[in-house]
Amino acid sequence: MARTASLSGFPEWLPEERLVELHVLDTLRRVFELHGFSSIETRAVETVGQLLRKGDIDKEVYGLSRLQEDEGEAKGKGDAHALALHFDLTVPFARYVVENAGYLAFPFRRYQIQKVWRGERPQEGRAREFTQADIDVVGDGELPFRYDVEIALVIAEALSALPIPDFRLRINNRKLAEGFYRGLGLDDTAGVLRSIDKLEKIGPAKVAQLLKSELGATEDQAQKALQLAGIRTEDTSFVAQVRALGVTNDLLEDGLTELEQVIDAAVQRAPGKVVADLSIARGLDYYTGTVVETVLVGHEQLGSICSGGRYDALASKGNRKFPGVGLSIGVTRLVSRILSQDLAKASRSVPTAVLVALTHDDSWDAAQDVAAQLRSRGISTEVAAKAEKFGKQIKFADRRGIPFVWFTDDDGTHQVKDIRTGEQVVAAPETWTPPAEDLAVQVSTAAEPAAAAV
Repeated sequence: MARTASLSGFPEWLPEERLVELHVLDTLRRVFELHGFSSIETRAVETVGQLLRKGDIDKEVYGLSRLQEDEGEAKGKGDAHALALHFDLTVPFARYVVENAGYLAFPFRRYQIQKVWRGERPQEGRAREFTQADIDVVGDGELPFRYDVEIALVIAEALSALPIPDFRLRINNRKLAEGFYRGLGLDDTAGVLRSIDKLEKIGPAKVAQLLKSELGATEDQAQKALQLAGIRTEDTSFVAQVRALGVTNDLLEDGLTELEQVIDAAVQRAPGKVVADLSIARGLDYYTGTVVETVLVGHEQLGSICSGGRYDALASKGNRKFPGVGLSIGVTRLVSRILSQDLAKASRSVPTAVLVALTHDDSWDAAQDVAAQLRSRGISTEVAAKAEKFGKQIKFADRRGIPFVWFTDDDGTHQVKDIRTGEQVVAAPETWTPPAEDLAVQVSTAAEPAAAAV
């Protein structure tokens, strides 16, 4: 983060930093809505049983309890009815779909931007309280594979609109990986995936040792699994490379076909943004097909800034299943890197564009009338609190980062001063408008002076 937080893992932003975060959030919201995704919000609290039913990450879950509990209240993780803060937005969303299925139109397209909590060791890019921005499409009974392709393209568009370095969506398919392992004779495919998921952290030699010691793999099986994980292409040539390894399996063929469709579409519609990377596994057990992790080019050590994939069995109600596909952007992780590396900055530290100065204390009501006229036309305006010397009022505006100061003479003439350049002109509150770049706070990258407004 740009500053050291007083409570490690729980970031807080200064006003100008928050403006950058708001720009990121508003940009994501705009892109998601352009693609027809509806916004929802789920509760922050779920039962422990709900949170842990698909993947064991109980060490990272924050339990929720009152300091003084009533007798009989659920006490801890051993009780499935105990309460805990959600660690992601996918599991709560699955519960939301099941409970509201009668009110939703399927396929249901949702985006969700909320805080989540995870008990990780704090470091840059890993906080204990952070904001995620998710998009998902969920079907009733079935969900065409084409949505896997669409989700990847929407995320590529959304990330391209942010003030961040170049990025790559690294995409694999769990069917491809699991089918390959079964074709090798390794039946504990979940165990192999968990081992492969550690590849970047511990290296191929240690992963091979894990496969042999914990899963009973032979040297040849371990090396073939590592060869698969080493395949990475920017086009569909990965298909031939996988087949050259000589492993056959029906599930493997399904996965190859699905991944080929995603990569083929991305090459056409998001060139240079997507790669087939067969080392991507995703640790959570609920993924069943497409899996995605995203890195910033030149900032790979930050880890994945966007991840997710296909889940066919996470949400169900009796015999009724709700397959889905979705991706989650780590907003706090992105913002912390933007700020710490000065990748983008807000053009000023406050939304205010104009400070209406006071000629004398009795002019406060008239100044409020001027401010109201400016605000009615979308110009963020403050009124000075005291009728100090104009020099002091100008210094106040400068300290706050307000670019314009408004003056009203005793004869009713209005003037506005750009305190950055010193230029002062006659103006009328019902018609004057600042230059477009000053009307709202702008967020720009170091390389690009032009930017979007917050």
